[in-house]
Amino acid sequence: MKILRPFLRVTAFIILTMFTQIGGVVYVLALFLFQYITKHSENAATRFLLKISTLLLLYLAATFFIVPPLAKVFGRERLPLTETNHLRPLNILTCILNRNYVRPTLKQAAYNVAAEMNKKYPGTIVNYLDGCFPFINNFPLVPHLSHNDGRKLDLAFCYIENNNNQPSNNAPSFIGYGISEEPRVGEENTALDCEEKGFWQYSLLKKLVPQTRKKNFTFDSTRTAMLVNLFIAQPAIGKIFIEPHLKTRLHLTSDKIRFHGCRAVRHDDHIHVQLSN
Repeated sequence: MKILRPFLRVTAFIILTMFTQIGGVVYVLALFLFQYITKHSENAATRFLLKISTLLLLYLAATFFIVPPLAKVFGRERLPLTETNHLRPLNILTCILNRNYVRPTLKQAAYNVAAEMNKKYPGTIVNYLDGCFPFINNFPLVPHLSHNDGRKLDLAFCYIENNNNQPSNNAPSFIGYGISEEPRVGEENTALDCEEKGFWQYSLLKKLVPQTRKKNFTFDSTRTAMLVNLFIAQPAIGKIFIEPHLKTRLHLTSDKIRFHGCRAVRHDDHIHVQLSN
């Protein structure tokens, strides 16, 4: 076990850094406290629980109290943890994993759009998905290709709940990705075209995310089209990615809407917006 310990520690550092950006650093700091716990606790189970608790407490303290002010030095701000100005994370894990940082101009654009959506459709809350990590340009946000500079943000589609036929602020996918609004007969099927070209990852999330809740929701084309158009109207927004068949179906005509390419993943389960500069 002692031989494996350095390897396990390096592996833990890499994984925690990859998925949270700050987790590896927190883990290294926690190792010093682990030594104290080992010396003063004889019970193995107690030591394990104390070490896990210490790591979690250090991580949460860093995430919610230390990282936000430091991120401003890197030109990024945290998106709200709960519903604020009609904007919220679809899943709180986005915030816990530090994936909710964007540049101030993008944050303001998201607030502007959320406020307008609520005016046009009272009660509507805009759900954001992944933004970026708080520090360092070009640090990858797995599994995204481009969410690495604070200039990109994904948002959930709008849906109608089938049990009451009312507009919903929830989504069929617990992470916002992976449950797609499929192309209809006669519409452009980019997912099929990309897969036939060998881009196996294009629909991977659809295969990984459970589809059981899809039957409970219907894609709200009216509110989703408005959501896209409101982002189009924001001067700070330069590009929007959405699947080509939805661009046609929703009658979206702006030059800001682009095809993201087969190297990415399908965008008929979410909207991607990014700053112009």
